[in-house]
Amino acid sequence: MNGEPFYRKVLQVVYDPKIPSAGNRNLSQVFGWSNVDHLVKAFIADLREGSYGICNYQIADRIELSAFPVKEDGYLYSADSYIRSWRSGEGFHVPDWADYHRILDEVEATDGIRAGSVDEVWLFAFPYGGFYESRMVGPGAFWCNAPPLPGYSELERRFVVMGFNYERGVGEMLESYGHRVESILSHVFREKDDRANLWKRFTRTHISHPGRAEVGTIHFAPNSRQDYDWGNLNRVPSRCDTWYKFPELEGQPRLVDCYEWGNGDIRKHHLWWLSHLPHGAGVFDGISQNWWEYVIDPNKAK
Repeated sequence: MNGEPFYRKVLQVVYDPKIPSAGNRNLSQVFGWSNVDHLVKAFIADLREGSYGICNYQIADRIELSAFPVKEDGYLYSADSYIRSWRSGEGFHVPDWADYHRILDEVEATDGIRAGSVDEVWLFAFPYGGFYESRMVGPGAFWCNAPPLPGYSELERRFVVMGFNYERGVGEMLESYGHRVESILSHVFREKDDRANLWKRFTRTHISHPGRAEVGTIHFAPNSRQDYDWGNLNRVPSRCDTWYKFPELEGQPRLVDCYEWGNGDIRKHHLWWLSHLPHGAGVFDGISQNWWEYVIDPNKAK
């Protein structure tokens, strides 16, 4: 039996500045980058599919800003300076990171968190927008593929800010989310020794554990030899199938290759990987058998 479904409300913030020198078109239109709303629709559907209906996001509010995010040191691109850098491939501002405190204040994100009308924030921008793929905010916030954002201890709950690049596609969005999964589940299992640490077992690959691969990581399929090697034709023994029967993990390995997860397609691999996360009801060894609940609601990750 599947675990309890979760329904989460998202504040979607899109930075898509207008470019006066290009007929006042939005930056995304000037370069023909992805339509954010199309990306979001497909991304939400993929997460629902990959979680067996457990992960359900809805956009509670959408804010579009004709602006560039301000960097941590106060730097702000102009339309012309950004376009020059993008076309030349150089001159981008360093350090790149955006000022998260300013962003959250401008969109009144914490007001929504306090009121319960928002559960997390999804930021969208262009390349070099300055966003981490995911970042945790609030009391007890911990590493979530980025350092926790200082402050906000007065909030009653923690939340995640996702950062997406609309030059890319849904596959890259799933990768960002996959790193969130890795960070949160590493935290959940941090006090388990190696034998009891089922997250470490889940992430085994043939490279890390020859002949004893399981599902792998978001970067490494069971047979990958390097990062992003999702199209590897080499067949290796893996016990990935046993994770569909969690917590019963006994079973023989079988030979697998990239045919299993889309022959190198980033989106298909990431959906395959997410679909192996335990998603059942009940508790095993003090941890929910529905690992999605920790990923979706970081307040459940003690």
